[in-house]
Amino acid sequence: MKKLYLLLAAAVLAMPAVAQKKKDKEKAPEGYKFTVVKELPVTSVKNQSKAGTCWDYAGTAFIEAELLRMGKGEYDFSEMFNAFNDYQDRATAVIRTHGDMSFSQGGCFGDILHVMEKYGLVPEEEMRPGVMYRDSLSNHTELSNMTNPMVKAAAGSGSLQSDADYQLLALKAIRAVHEVYLGVPPQKFVYKGVEYTPLSFYKSTGLKADDYIQVTAFLHEPLYKTFAVESPDNWRHDLSYNVTLDELLQITDHAIENGYPVGWDSDVSEQGFRMGSKNGFCVLPATEVNSDMKGSDMAHWTGMDAKAIQDEAATRPTPQRWVTPEERQLGWDNHETNDDHLMLIYGTAKDQMGNEYYMVKNSWGDYNPYHGMFYCSKAFFRYKTVTIMIHKDALSPEMKQKLNIN
Repeated sequence: MKKLYLLLAAAVLAMPAVAQKKKDKEKAPEGYKFTVVKELPVTSVKNQSKAGTCWDYAGTAFIEAELLRMGKGEYDFSEMFNAFNDYQDRATAVIRTHGDMSFSQGGCFGDILHVMEKYGLVPEEEMRPGVMYRDSLSNHTELSNMTNPMVKAAAGSGSLQSDADYQLLALKAIRAVHEVYLGVPPQKFVYKGVEYTPLSFYKSTGLKADDYIQVTAFLHEPLYKTFAVESPDNWRHDLSYNVTLDELLQITDHAIENGYPVGWDSDVSEQGFRMGSKNGFCVLPATEVNSDMKGSDMAHWTGMDAKAIQDEAATRPTPQRWVTPEERQLGWDNHETNDDHLMLIYGTAKDQMGNEYYMVKNSWGDYNPYHGMFYCSKAFFRYKTVTIMIHKDALSPEMKQKLNIN
């Protein structure tokens, strides 16, 4: 009997705790639930690790996805081969302009196009990251610490020495350092039983650099013309077609809907990216109540300050901020929006609230619940996109006519 009393007492004492747990569970936020609308095939997620070469990883992911779209099968190209050659070109440009541009690890989508057309492509196994310093991932910190002063010294020199073939010794020295840290680019190699040079390998894929264009949407340049977006990493001054902000989204949607992947150059310093990407989402929550928010939603949001709304958006879908072209332009002009990070868009989705998203393949390895990809709200994309890269045939006939593209 005494044992029975003790059991009953324990049960009574446990009831409040059970009730509280049930109550807490009922209060727990639903979280983000995504429904895929359209998903295109892509190759596996890579990890750029400690190298500022997102342009390389995103650009390589893009052309690999293009080959899947073209029915050419799955390729895994060497990012280190691309980075090596781009570094040489950039060092040369900095020296020739007497240092009137930056030398850094960064770049833009145009760089991958220039590199593969001028130097070709090689498979990953021919030039892997990290092998020169007993690693499997990139770490270009020490490399940059070595080469940055060399490029600066050469760019500032009044007279540079050359060898018997009139080649600058400074450029040969810079190349030698890159060979030590990244490896020596192969002149020939065998792939699936066939011998190639990097250029013949590139041509064998059917890729054509001239087939790809970049598109942006700013107010300070004429519509439907091209201009070089003013970014330090656009050191080649590659041109982008300028369209309206609404058209930028329409072009992206049309591309995905018709099976074309989209290279995405964006700012990632916004709170909506920093708080959510590690959890698999990227949003631009509305931080002001507007007249379109009616009923219970209006009651829920009324009185909440910006921080409270941001906190809410970290746990569940919320209304999104749909910026105007003028707000987007100001963000670019006052340096709130910068050319931060390049990624690959390969699909569309919706959350349970109806907000629309793009599916994004990143280059930070398996770092979140979606194994390295995340869902970016179209609201965030609208505000923070710098440029996109697409195949010109991803454009609608009407847009091709506007841009005078054949």
